[in-house]
Amino acid sequence: MSACLAVGAVVLQLAAGGFTLHWTHSVERVVWEEDWRVTPTALTLLRSRIKGSGAGMEPGPDAIWQDGWWVSPGHLSVPALTLAASGATGQGWTLCADGVCRDIGTDAGKPITLAPAPCDMAPVHRDEIMQN
Repeated sequence: MSACLAVGAVVLQLAAGGFTLHWTHSVERVVWEEDWRVTPTALTLLRSRIKGSGAGMEPGPDAIWQDGWWVSPGHLSVPALTLAASGATGQGWTLCADGVCRDIGTDAGKPITLAPAPCDMAPVHRDEIMQN
């Protein structure tokens, strides 16, 4: 199920139709991961994983402890995600899709938006994602 994702001004074609976001919480320094599916009109959260808990990072009531992570099913569908690095962790997010991972949104104060995109927008090869 191929889909396309706008990552800032770049369009990424996703052969598997989804992606994983990975980052470290700026206050608690806890690793967080989310799996997303791209549809023509929305991004749908499939599940999230948290390596621990802390202020603002408590696992949901339906979370289970699995292989060192709190794992929760997704209950969210949004038209777009805007990511804004605080600068407190020295990094942004890692976006992984189709076996390739890239850092995105690393510049504090420079948000990056992820959104479904039409695949006829001349998608670029996944290796061409630039730092945003």
